[in-house]
Amino acid sequence: MLNASGHSSEHCEISSPNPRNISDRKLQAVNHLPGPRPPFSPLGLPGVLFPTSWWNTSQDVHWARRSKLYTSNESVSIVPFLIGEPLIWTSNLNVARQIASGGNRTGFFKPRWSARALLLWGMNLFAAEGDTWRKHRRVMGPAFNNELYRLVWTQTMKTYRDMVTSEKWEGKASVSVPVIQELTFKLALLVLGTCAFGFSFRWDEPPRTSSGNLSIQETIRTVADSYMLRVFAPKWVLRIPLKIIQQSNAAYEAMALFMKEQVGVRKQEIQENTRKDAFSLLVKANEQEESKYQLSDDELIGNVYIMLFAGHETTAHTLAATLGFLALNQDVQDEVFEQIKEVVGYGRDPEIEDYHNLNKVLAAFFEALRLFPSGHLMIREASEDTVLQIPNPRGQEGTMPFMIPKGQVVVVDMVGVQYNPRYYDDPASYKPSRWHGINNDSEDFTAFSVGPRACIGRKFATTEAVCFLSMLLRDWKVIPKLNVGETEEDWRARVLDAKLVLTLGVRDVPLIFVPRKSSIGVALKSSYHNRGFGFAAMSTVFYY
Repeated sequence: MLNASGHSSEHCEISSPNPRNISDRKLQAVNHLPGPRPPFSPLGLPGVLFPTSWWNTSQDVHWARRSKLYTSNESVSIVPFLIGEPLIWTSNLNVARQIASGGNRTGFFKPRWSARALLLWGMNLFAAEGDTWRKHRRVMGPAFNNELYRLVWTQTMKTYRDMVTSEKWEGKASVSVPVIQELTFKLALLVLGTCAFGFSFRWDEPPRTSSGNLSIQETIRTVADSYMLRVFAPKWVLRIPLKIIQQSNAAYEAMALFMKEQVGVRKQEIQENTRKDAFSLLVKANEQEESKYQLSDDELIGNVYIMLFAGHETTAHTLAATLGFLALNQDVQDEVFEQIKEVVGYGRDPEIEDYHNLNKVLAAFFEALRLFPSGHLMIREASEDTVLQIPNPRGQEGTMPFMIPKGQVVVVDMVGVQYNPRYYDDPASYKPSRWHGINNDSEDFTAFSVGPRACIGRKFATTEAVCFLSMLLRDWKVIPKLNVGETEEDWRARVLDAKLVLTLGVRDVPLIFVPRKSSIGVALKSSYHNRGFGFAAMSTVFYY
């Protein structure tokens, strides 16, 4: 049975409560599009305080029900019957592109409330809309250039070596890492700290706030752990004398002071023109703009925060997920390793000129990001009555018009897009080969978002990822660290699940690294001894 919009009226998962509990206004706003009918909105209080369950539809609904939410339709409505306004959620890329550009051209804009989580320190590129976004993009753009990406490659290689030495991996038969994010977060922060902020530090000497009590990494993690509390809780909650709240307040104040100091330092150094990091270029570009295009100090800090917090968190989580998937898919890992050997070999280190030839390394990273898309929701509000062209159900040609009234919110579910069988065969499986024939900068890869507002840090992240993974996988074989009695399938279910804060990441990933050369050496030594050859002959073969 079809409703007025041509969609099936069968609900996708949760049966409606008594229709009398939902106002006609709410149902008419979404054109009676079927979908969940929970008590609360998934994007507001009190719904966000509880995980998605049989009775609640929370902010993680698109992950928790990713295999069921769009069973009947690629677009559904979530209409709360107690608290909250109706929402339209879509997993269709065509719909996403229609609303992605923003401004008057599409009739959709990013509502201020949806950017609340991005505004903890001030307006920024990701939270801005319309002319404000264009102003931020004008100032931010020059900081992301080929000179920066070359610096990212060099610093990633240096940081990898520093990690191996400081963590004392050299000479070990194997290395057990209970939580790989402890390393990937530190790597991403140090690379970002050097390339985006011009800090000078080593793996065992992380940057610290002005007080010296906390490292920047510790500060970021403390703020992250209490992020939703700071965003959604009333101000009086932050004055409660609980240890966790006091720690959050201290970390927040330290980070705010740190960023203000950094803006001041960069302004003083502009005339010297010696720094080439992204932050210095950002401040320089801002100072050179006409007054009407200049960003305030608070806006500069807002952008610094986004680069520092969201930038390193997304790369770190995706690197962790990539290594987790490669540990479970040894055939894929072997294929990536063979390309690294072919392109780079052991006689030299990878260079940035190798980037485009290491497409299988990038594909492994892309596929992990597809399965755990960091930017998981795109929220837009109709600025006027607008008609969207909704593609017919999979297997049917053409589109159908769908009226979106002024004020109606449409949520593009990027998890739903990445798991949509319209676009991907066997979408829940890790298959990096999907991207082997795709240009590294192709818009066919949509997990960095779509349209002109796609992630400005895409090339920064992929440059860092290709360099790090090429170095790591050339030297080490990655296998999952299993609990006693645990199978790989058990490990997959326990580990490769989502962790949602500001971005969507992966849970703690435990891994074991085995040195590849040692493995080869042991195998060759055994083989040659069995054949009566001495150690000298084996050494000649090994170092050939």
